[in-house]
Amino acid sequence: MDLTSLKQACEHLRSLFDAKDQARERALPLSRAVIRNSADAIRAIHRGQFAEVAPLLAENRTHLAQMQECLRPYPDIYYAGFVQDAEKEHAEAMITQALIRGQPVPAPEELGVGEVPYLGGLGEAVGELRRHILDEVRAQHGEWSEEMLGAMDDMYYLLVSFDYPTAVVGNLKRITDVARSIIERTRGDLTNAVRQQRLEAAMRELQSRVEGRTE
Repeated sequence: MDLTSLKQACEHLRSLFDAKDQARERALPLSRAVIRNSADAIRAIHRGQFAEVAPLLAENRTHLAQMQECLRPYPDIYYAGFVQDAEKEHAEAMITQALIRGQPVPAPEELGVGEVPYLGGLGEAVGELRRHILDEVRAQHGEWSEEMLGAMDDMYYLLVSFDYPTAVVGNLKRITDVARSIIERTRGDLTNAVRQQRLEAAMRELQSRVEGRTE
């Protein structure tokens, strides 16, 4: 039995799999770097260290482009999950920065990410806004925090409007449910903080009046 053609076919398949494996091995470190940079960028954003944020997010954009180009011939690897995870984390960092700095929220094509990772990043940015609101409340910037809470609400209702099956939008429903929970907890925390601030202000005013009468 002549197996020459079969051996040739297998050699061809082996070369294809080798190329695919090499592409995956090149892309994985890039994905990890994007996720790490995004986490570092978000931490710097909360600290107001915006000079440190720009190079991290610029590097992300380069890594994402390289990863996407590397895996474009291999859609099964491209959509295996780690590319989308990196895109989602980058989108979260970019959206968080834009909202906190009062800038327009960038669209998916501006970020170089897919539609589903973008929505995931939008949903998870809600949690970062909660943290920032609580930081602002501690600094007694209640009015600004109310404005940001309104932005969180708007983001939630935008996410809810994407009523598509999981096969289309991934785990967006779970992300949206978590966002709703975060918003409600934040609203409660903000309400309590504002009430406490008003109570303290009223007590200081009362104390001032009492002291004024006794002098």
